Amino acid sequence: MTALRPEQDGEAGGFEDAVRRLDDPLNDPLPGQHPSPWFRPPGAQEQEPQPEPQQEQPRAEEPKRRIEPEPEWYDPQGYAQDWYGSARQQDPQPAPAAPAAARHTPEQAPEPAYTPVQEEPGPEPVRDDETVALRTADTRRIVETPPPTGGRAARRKAAKRGGGRHSGATATEQESETGADGKPLTRVEARAAARAAKPGAGVIASRAVGEVFISIGVLMLLFVTYQLWWSNIRAHDIAGSARHSLEDDWANGKRKPGAFEPGQGFAILYIPKLDVVVPIAEGISKPQVLDKGMVGHYDKDSIPTAMPDAKKGNFAVAGHRNTHGEPFRFINRLEPGDPIVVETQDKYYVYKMASILPQTMPSNTAVLNPIPAGSGFTKPGRYITLTTCTPEFTSTYRMIVWGKMVEERPRSKGKPDALVE
Repeated sequence: MTALRPEQDGEAGGFEDAVRRLDDPLNDPLPGQHPSPWFRPPGAQEQEPQPEPQQEQPRAEEPKRRIEPEPEWYDPQGYAQDWYGSARQQDPQPAPAAPAAARHTPEQAPEPAYTPVQEEPGPEPVRDDETVALRTADTRRIVETPPPTGGRAARRKAAKRGGGRHSGATATEQESETGADGKPLTRVEARAAARAAKPGAGVIASRAVGEVFISIGVLMLLFVTYQLWWSNIRAHDIAGSARHSLEDDWANGKRKPGAFEPGQGFAILYIPKLDVVVPIAEGISKPQVLDKGMVGHYDKDSIPTAMPDAKKGNFAVAGHRNTHGEPFRFINRLEPGDPIVVETQDKYYVYKMASILPQTMPSNTAVLNPIPAGSGFTKPGRYITLTTCTPEFTSTYRMIVWGKMVEERPRSKGKPDALVE
């Protein structure tokens, strides 16, 4: 007769015993085990699992559940360490040592105990109360705007402007509306402090005088710049235009030798050593002749002197030594024998420098005589006299240079040797 199956046997508890003999299919983690089979702590070495010897047991007996030893790297706080990362930093704890019986098995050698690495604690993240998200600490800082300080008027102004750091009273207003002890002043005290802070009459007068002196200094600087720089540029331009106009008239035959009007150009003066080329006009008027950068001939309205074409006489001219073109600035460098040439419509008149008078009084008109006094000439002849101011940038005295005619050359024959060399 065939034996009955346990559920048909009628024995009490046969089915329950069979179920208990089955292994747990859920694989729930036992105490001391990590829920993830892939978790490895830092520094742990992977080892290949060793096959366990299987022993045959009778079917009737209930199989014994094998208890695996806890790994040495197990840490009860491991789950928190893995996902939040702050448990190990804040409260590092060494892994508990497993029992000696569990650590040593006949299949593998004992492993060294794991020592967690001590890390420096970092800044504690701040949780957002609304989203439970992590933020840096500085995003949770609240900048509070300080209330407006000062007296009642300052607070009233701040209230009208809507408050805020840009709407309060200025520092000057706050200082004037607070006392030395920092307490607010009354309206009467604030007005008295404001009146006391206003500058007095002496301060205002000193400021006005200082502004006047500054203005005068600026004007003087501009005047000096005009005299020493701009007047020369302007005079050179005017003199150059007069020279070209005179040469054009000569080329067209519009001008004949004879009497000339004051300010009218009639000749050109050359001083090759000084690189001077300047027109000569009738008269010694400053606004009409000298200030325009030209050389003036002493005419009948001042001290009459001879013309270059005269058979005997002294042809005298004057010019600025400084400013307004300064054509005679360096005539003190002339030496005896240096040529001085006067060009007219028909001829060139060549003079040789003879002597110089470094300084004389402006009233000494004898230097313009037909036989100039102090020149060294003793008899009548054809002479030229150059006069200018001295010392430089003053008009206290006069400097005189004399020359004697040595050649008279028609323009049709070309330039003299003094201008060609």
